[in-house]
Amino acid sequence: GLNSEETRKAIGLIRRVTEGKTLVMVEHDMDVVFSLADRISVVHYGRVLASGAPDAIRANAEVRRAYLGRKASVAGGE
Repeated sequence: GLNSEETRKAIGLIRRVTEGKTLVMVEHDMDVVFSLADRISVVHYGRVLASGAPDAIRANAEVRRAYLGRKASVAGGE
């Protein structure tokens, strides 16, 4: 994995190289995903669980249950 400084630089590089282009990526660092993506598809056990804008994915209860457990909540929310 990358440390926080390397991650910040990688995000900047990805933004520069992909400007005006579509990028498909598989990433598990959700900070990276939410900082780069206009649209996210969440795959869980081989099926698309949800697709949409980052805010919609972040708020999706099914996504939170699948990845964080049933008692998961959004910071500052529930």
